[in-house]
Amino acid sequence: MSGIFQRLSTIFRAKADKALDRVEDPRETLDYSYQRQLELLQKVRRGVADVATSRKRVELQATQLNTQVEKLNTQAQRALEAGREDLAREALTRKSGLTQQISDLQVQHEQLQGEEEKLVRASQRLQAKVDAFRTRKETIKATYSAAEAQTRINEAFTGIGEEMGDVGLAIQRAEDKTAQMQARAGAMEELLASGALDDATAAGPGDDISRELDALASTSQVEDELNRMKASLGTGRAASAPAIENTAQPTQAAPQAQTYQAPNGQEGLR
Repeated sequence: MSGIFQRLSTIFRAKADKALDRVEDPRETLDYSYQRQLELLQKVRRGVADVATSRKRVELQATQLNTQVEKLNTQAQRALEAGREDLAREALTRKSGLTQQISDLQVQHEQLQGEEEKLVRASQRLQAKVDAFRTRKETIKATYSAAEAQTRINEAFTGIGEEMGDVGLAIQRAEDKTAQMQARAGAMEELLASGALDDATAAGPGDDISRELDALASTSQVEDELNRMKASLGTGRAASAPAIENTAQPTQAAPQAQTYQAPNGQEGLR
């Protein structure tokens, strides 16, 4: 059972990592890392400032104590001059206490100074790293932006190629449809010319009557043409008849008698 949950956890992490990888922008990640480094550098600088402030406060305290020590020393001398040894002893006792405090402050001052120097060196090293990271960050961002732009250009060219392919297919389909429509139009014209199909534009209530009238008109034209041809032929025959009779008369006038030998040896007229 634990193996199943472990596998589910692994799958979930893999899916989540893949989803985050798709939405992650390296430039934003680099900017975020740079911002975090700047925040860390700012903290180090604040630490340096705090240590320097503490060191300066110790120095001021030590200066004040040294002033009091000198004052007590002067008071002790005056007390001795005035014959007040007890006052001089008290002033020297206070001076001893202040001297011990000054020694402690000197030790603390040295520690703070050493810590301040360490922090300053760390701040300088961190500053150098931040500057180097910023330079590298900008270089990576520029390279990524250029690669992203090139990718978009390539995708645009790919889209244009696919779109041109679709346009070519559309043109081919349009040409095929045009050829099909032209063939259909030609077939319809042939069918209309042959009479296999009626012209729908001439359809109407008097369509049959119009066809009968057209047929009668065509028949009348044929009859008129036939009569003209007959009349033309008749006129030609009437004109040629006298000429034929005139040419035939000389052959029929004064036939001459011809003799022939009869079988009995006598001649006779034919």
